[in-house]
Formats: sequence, structure tokens, C-alpha cells
Amino acid sequence: MTLRQLEILRALIRNHTTVAAARDLALSQPAVSNALKVMEAQAGFALFERINNRLFPTAEALALHKEAESIFALHANLESRVRDLRESRSGHLRIVATPPLAYSIVPPALNRFLGARPKIRVFFDVRRYEGIIESVTTRVAELGFALGLSRHPGIASEVVHRGEMVCVMARDHKLASLPSISPPDLAAYPFIALERGTRLGEAVRDTFDRANTPFRYTVEVRYCNTACVLAGARVGVSVVDPFSPHLGGAHDLAIRPFTPHTPAVAYVLWSEAQPLSRLALAFLEEIRTSASERLVRTPAS
Repeated sequence: MTLRQLEILRALIRNHTTVAAARDLALSQPAVSNALKVMEAQAGFALFERINNRLFPTAEALALHKEAESIFALHANLESRVRDLRESRSGHLRIVATPPLAYSIVPPALNRFLGARPKIRVFFDVRRYEGIIESVTTRVAELGFALGLSRHPGIASEVVHRGEMVCVMARDHKLASLPSISPPDLAAYPFIALERGTRLGEAVRDTFDRANTPFRYTVEVRYCNTACVLAGARVGVSVVDPFSPHLGGAHDLAIRPFTPHTPAVAYVLWSEAQPLSRLALAFLEEIRTSASERLVRTPAS
């Protein structure tokens, strides 16, 4: 399929009628209808089901649409670069990060970086770990930041912060009187677990296994920040990364060391396919400074 055909497919999925899709794309309705016929003939299968003059995408169409999103992202990146060159801008940088790092060490680094370079444009997105890997691999983003890392071919990395998971709870919780928290301490209280299958969620489960403590939970959440909000609302106790309890000072929590020690290592990632730009190297230096300034120290009380 051509890029134009994929644009028409996306418009049809979004609008459900050829008339609305044509209006969206500034085309005639017959042009969109003919393009759909050509696409289905080329594909050899139906892309939409027609029900009451509305179009509903088939599973095959949705699969193509999902694959095409990375193409549109790359195309948008190319168009952005063309605009930069045409308008003689000084440059641009694209970065992505998982939530704990996106809301902790990245903002102060970005503030200093842009303060010294007012003509620079930055694209910054917050994604899950899998999205960080995909963005860096496809070079949609030049730098990615994530907690934890497995070896991925073609991706280079550097540690920007070594921390450990912490236990969070409401300040008046009974466990807040302890200097540190271990899995057996948590057994008698409602527990807020991080999602099974995620890197941090599996790390906490492994720590319970090593402590020979059954892993039971009351609520399961995807993000550490969500766990902190629930802990502050007295829903339960949780074990999270060392950054999330401090995000914006929004969480009124007791924070205690979690034992046995469970690493939460922050990495910066980039593609090995090409050297980092000067802008990326400069921002990476700001990240190193930001991480060193925000070393999370768990309070004693």
C-alpha cells in the first residue's frame, strides 16, 4: 500500500463513512470510494464491513492500521525535519521516557537545556517501556529513558541513576513506625501491586519469592504513580520506584526502605545505528546533572 492509501484507510477507520473521510482528507467522496475498492482488490480481502451505510474495520484492517502507525510517526518526523531546514531553525530533539523518569529527572534537565538554547524545539512523549524500545529502535526518538533494561539488539544504553524500590503508605499507617519494610511485614495489610508482566511488577514479586512470602494483593495497577495515589488515600501499602513518591510533591506519604534490596536502575537508551547528535549529547549531560541532584534519599521518619 502507498502512504496515501494508508492515510485513506486511517481516515475511514476514524470516520466510518466515505463522505466524512473525504471531508477529512479534502478529497471527493468518489475518490475515497474508488481508493477503498483498489485497496481491497490489492489486498485480496475485505477491509470493512458495510452496516447501515457505515463502515466498520475488519480485524485485518485494524492490524494494517496498527502497523502503519510507526510509518506515520516516521513520516511526521521527516516532515518536521524538512520544516526545520526550511525555516533555518537551530535544531530539534525527540525524547521519550517512562512515567517515573518523565516526571522527575527529565523536567529540570529540559528546563536548563532549553534555557540555554531558546531556538531549539523538543518533542517529548511519555510511554510504557515497550514504547520506549520501539521509539528508539525505529529512531522516532533519539533518546529514551526507562527504569530497568533487557538487552535489545541495536540499542546502546547508559546508567543515569542507581536506586532501589521503596515502600509507601499513608503517614499514619502502622508500618510507618518501622525503619524499613520487608515482605513478611506486608502480609497482614492490603497491598497495592504493580501490574504482572511489567518489569517493576515482576521485580517485586521476585523479592517476595526470595523472602519466602506469599504474594497477595488487593489492587493491581499499571503505574507506580497510581500506586502512590492509592497509598496516600489509605487503600493499601505498595512498593514502587524511588522517583514516583516525590513527583511534584503531590503525595503525602511515609516512604521507607524496602528489603531485601530491589534495584530500580534508570537508563538512557539510543540507537546504535547512528551517532548521537550534538543536541542529544548536550541533553544527556543535563540528564546526568539532574539525576545526581535528585538522588532519592528515603527519609528516616
